[in-house]
Amino acid sequence: MIQKTVSKKLSKKRHIYGPVPSRRLGYSLGIDTIPFKTCPFNCIYCQLGKTTLQTERRKRYIPANEIFAELKNFLKNKIHIDHITFSGSGEPTLNREIGNLIKKIKKITDIPIAVITDSSLLYKPEVRKALLSADVVLPTLTTAKNKTFKLIHRPLSHITIKRIIDGLAKFRKIYKGEIWLEVMMLKGINDTEEELKGLKTAIDRIKPDRIQLNTVVRPPSEYSARPLGLQELRRIKKFFGENCEIVAEFRKQKNILNFNRKGQIILQYLKRRPATAMDMSRSLGISNKTLLKYLSQLLKSKKIKRINYQGKEFYEAI
Repeated sequence: MIQKTVSKKLSKKRHIYGPVPSRRLGYSLGIDTIPFKTCPFNCIYCQLGKTTLQTERRKRYIPANEIFAELKNFLKNKIHIDHITFSGSGEPTLNREIGNLIKKIKKITDIPIAVITDSSLLYKPEVRKALLSADVVLPTLTTAKNKTFKLIHRPLSHITIKRIIDGLAKFRKIYKGEIWLEVMMLKGINDTEEELKGLKTAIDRIKPDRIQLNTVVRPPSEYSARPLGLQELRRIKKFFGENCEIVAEFRKQKNILNFNRKGQIILQYLKRRPATAMDMSRSLGISNKTLLKYLSQLLKSKKIKRINYQGKEFYEAI
């Protein structure tokens, strides 16, 4: 009976998803603060496809009290969570209430709060101020060259890489928490010696606590976004120095969900990110045999589809 109650509550979630396995944050309970694919960028490597609303207008996209009530109710279930993470299906700092929401959440839980951002709005003083209460901020930087920046991120026309780097450097000066800088590497685009030297100069100015090398591990928006191999990433790691790490595949296993309406939970998971069966099995604590049964049902009902990327079979919501 308890399991059914938990299932019913979880299946009705609108702005909270997970916990999902994060290669950087452990079991991460995600918070969506904006509508699907609302972002100042239209990145070629985005796993969620093309941006549908490209904007940098900050407003009350989703009311903070609505998100807070949903989260507060979820936390009663005592499910293991390593981080509460603002990320989701677009740029979370577009929601102008994110700062107040972070402060409210910290009053009801000791779970660390993380913010994953594409760095596009950190040039704004009000955005830098809004993130000061977070425990860890995970911004992205791919290049120090404006031409490459435009190619990778396809941003709104007035956003430049200089503005991005300036914003990150200013944020570092006032932020007391951890900054884990994601450097997304794309083969043949930002992995040349000239690109890496420019990145290193920018990183030395930003002074992140960690440099986290990433590459394209899920099907991207554009197939011109190709991944680097492990040996290539190791070479770049050595170049960036001792506080650089390669973001490894998630290995932790824990049975965190065990209730009846698994099909709805699986679908909710896939609406946020494409995933392999192994990803979902590890994250949701569902055996591979049971998982495949539900995936088969979702495929037949045309709620999800299969795609092949880099020799792996992924599932994604339609």
